Amino acid sequence: MSLEKMETLEVRVRGLVELIQELKQANESLQEQLNVVQEDLSRQEALAREWEEERVNIKLRIEKVLGQLDSLETSEAGLQEAVHD
Repeated sequence: MSLEKMETLEVRVRGLVELIQELKQANESLQEQLNVVQEDLSRQEALAREWEEERVNIKLRIEKVLGQLDSLETSEAGLQEAVHD
């Protein structure tokens, strides 16, 4: 193999080694970003579950109060009928 070809090959190999190092660094950076995004997603999912539970609890409480109001109105209507009779 001629000296020129050997130098050309050496330059190409050095270029490939540099490219591999750059790709490894980029991969590490992307992996870190992915980890951050996954942690954020987990927190958001937990918040969404909490909000859904809170929404369900509020709905149940409102339905209970409305039921009590209906019961009160029914009792009032019965009393008014008894008074008028």
